[in-house]
Amino acid sequence: MRIVMIGTGYVGLVSGACFADFGHTVTCVDKDQSKIDALLNGEIPIFEPGLDELVANNVAAGRLSFTLNVEEVVPEADAVFIAVGTPTRRGDGHADLTYVYAAAREMAPLLRDGAVVVDKSTVPVGTGDEVERIISETAPDLHFSVASNPEFLREGAAIDDFAKPDRIVVGVNDDHARSVMEAIYRPLTSNGAPLIVMNRRAAELTKYAANAFLATKISFINEMADLCEKVGADVRDVAHGIGTDTRIGGRFLMPGPGYGGSCFPKDTVALLKTAEQFDTEVSIVDAVVKANDARKAAMGDKVIAALEGDATGKTVAVLGLTFKADTDDMRDSPAIDIVRKLTSAGVTVRAYDPEGMEQAKKIDGLGANDITYCEDAYSAMDGADAMVIVTEWKPFRALDLDQVKQHLATPTMVDLRNLYSRTDVEGHGFKYVAVGR
Repeated sequence: MRIVMIGTGYVGLVSGACFADFGHTVTCVDKDQSKIDALLNGEIPIFEPGLDELVANNVAAGRLSFTLNVEEVVPEADAVFIAVGTPTRRGDGHADLTYVYAAAREMAPLLRDGAVVVDKSTVPVGTGDEVERIISETAPDLHFSVASNPEFLREGAAIDDFAKPDRIVVGVNDDHARSVMEAIYRPLTSNGAPLIVMNRRAAELTKYAANAFLATKISFINEMADLCEKVGADVRDVAHGIGTDTRIGGRFLMPGPGYGGSCFPKDTVALLKTAEQFDTEVSIVDAVVKANDARKAAMGDKVIAALEGDATGKTVAVLGLTFKADTDDMRDSPAIDIVRKLTSAGVTVRAYDPEGMEQAKKIDGLGANDITYCEDAYSAMDGADAMVIVTEWKPFRALDLDQVKQHLATPTMVDLRNLYSRTDVEGHGFKYVAVGR
């Protein structure tokens, strides 16, 4: 199959490289000259384990290429995937579909008869209908199809998720689109990956429903963690006790500082807006969004409380800035709220993250003039009154506690990811503050 991927962001680049690895001929298109230049030079604009090697191998094999020129590649494509950003729209919380619709308008006069346009971006219910209308209006004699194919990739494990999916969701309204999508995914379905075919609107909603449900699990266990602290229970025991129930499952029951990233925050809000648009109440999702916002603020208070409530003039080492490990993604990271809370309370913040510091410096309140960025975890702790683990990076899981104690002015560890044993940390003479324990 000849595939064109519009957009070389996280979804577009990972998907394009993986499709090429299946044997398809893929061209990734972007309007950003610097991004295309970097990709042509073998430079990957995002951090995702294994992506650099995957891209290099498929470029070398001639299956993957990059261009700015839509006109060169769309006319030959069997399928054109739209994988552009759909950020939260300023002012009203709806998903901003500007780039999706612009891509549809640009490709419309270039599509060949029989082409399938695929929404890979996360889009609200009815977006495929509007894409179809835009293309039909621009090219009224064209025979084409529009499909929905939401992605379910975890940042930090995206390549493995793409190659070994729990399921592949495809939304189509005609048999031709179904046959093309089945051909595209045959390398996976022939190895047993389940292909779930439904109508287009159901597929669009499935993506939002999945993310909202996972966000609900995270917020639920975080609230249970707060209750555990009050009643003298260990949230890890509670999570294990409920997670072994096959109706519940253990994944996404790890308490922490709240969810962030490119999907959960914007998708839960977009789902609320969709429900509002269709005059339907989704009170559980509304509660999840509010609970997560409160969670992030509460984690800043938790760190301040560990300083005995007197934060002014104190120094805190923040380990981890990205919303999760194995990514450089800072979008809606809990670290943003925590750092802002600390600095507004008069705390000096020294921070280290293995991959996210350059992205963090671009965020208001986390600039190089606001906090100090350090070259490693231990240098961040120099002279600090406490250290706080915000992101569960592997290097933070096995810190030398004796060395940590030497660097800190006061031996206080706030472990927002429950990476350490209380017995071990307190045995080294630390004050230890965890989550739900």
